[in-house]
Amino acid sequence: MQSGELPSLESLERRADRLGARASSRVDDWIALQEEARKIEEFLELAPAAASRLEELSTALFGELLNELETNLTHAIREILGQNREVKAVASIRDKKLQVDFQILNNGGEEDIMVGQGGSVCNILSVGLRLIALSRLNPESHRPFLVLDEQDCWLRPDLVPRFMELIGTIAQRLGFQVLVISHHPLDLFSESADSILALKPQKEGGPSIEPVK
Repeated sequence: MQSGELPSLESLERRADRLGARASSRVDDWIALQEEARKIEEFLELAPAAASRLEELSTALFGELLNELETNLTHAIREILGQNREVKAVASIRDKKLQVDFQILNNGGEEDIMVGQGGSVCNILSVGLRLIALSRLNPESHRPFLVLDEQDCWLRPDLVPRFMELIGTIAQRLGFQVLVISHHPLDLFSESADSILALKPQKEGGPSIEPVK
């Protein structure tokens, strides 16, 4: 077509067809985007309710386990310390993860776990949680063996025998082998141990290991 000439009807029709096809494609894209936006809005409306429901389900799922933890740890503390303390396990969702916080109630009032009874409460809780955690592992891929390094360090000497006796009872019931490292006198735990080994310093070659029981 030369300059100044009007386009033919045929070329205008072809151009109109192309523009129509492009417009149809843009309309389809707009409809798809609208549908995607609708789904996103529906999801955002459901998100708070879904998060709340997830928290309820998680708490219910671990409710039985938490009750078991509270019962067993409370029994251990009362058995060893001989006092009216109670362990409470409080579950919550933080950063989309289930968190469990432990509290110690002493005659109804809350007690600091780290310093309660001179640190004895922390000793007992630490051992109890380890034993419970190990008991829930698959025995086919995890050896039932636990090392407790001076876990009786904050216990008064008169509490050590009951502490060691309880560890021995639980370990035997669960089929665990437990190695306890202690600096307390042997007579405080000898009755609860199957065997006792003593480390004795040597001038050369490092310490020696000698059976005592």
